[in-house]
Amino acid sequence: MSRPRAKLTKDFPGCPVESTLCFLDGKWKGVILFHLLEGKLRFNELRRKLPSVTQRMLTKQLRELEEAGILSRTVFPVVPPRVDYELTAAGRSLEPVISALAAWGSKNVTREDGQTVIRLAYETKTAPPERDAVDC
Repeated sequence: MSRPRAKLTKDFPGCPVESTLCFLDGKWKGVILFHLLEGKLRFNELRRKLPSVTQRMLTKQLRELEEAGILSRTVFPVVPPRVDYELTAAGRSLEPVISALAAWGSKNVTREDGQTVIRLAYETKTAPPERDAVDC
């Protein structure tokens, strides 16, 4: 069984951005959450949607998300074993964040000759957009 990350079990240090990102850190967590926005998925359905992830890593990331209360895991007592994953209310509340990441990626990330290339649609000389004051 995976061991909970220290950041998920203690008081969160730092700013709200750091606290939020601690739930999403890990190469596959954001992608897992993106696919679970569609609804409940079985383990092997997730594996097919993430062909580059190993079974061990997918299991580890799913367990960390479950321990954080972001998704729920339902085990059915059948042979072969059936396990469903679904977002909790806390996980659903991340939908605007995940959707914003997906929109940014659609606008700025392209694939050329098998390589991922980031093409920023924004001028680097323009002033950054106004944002609410947050201590980070």
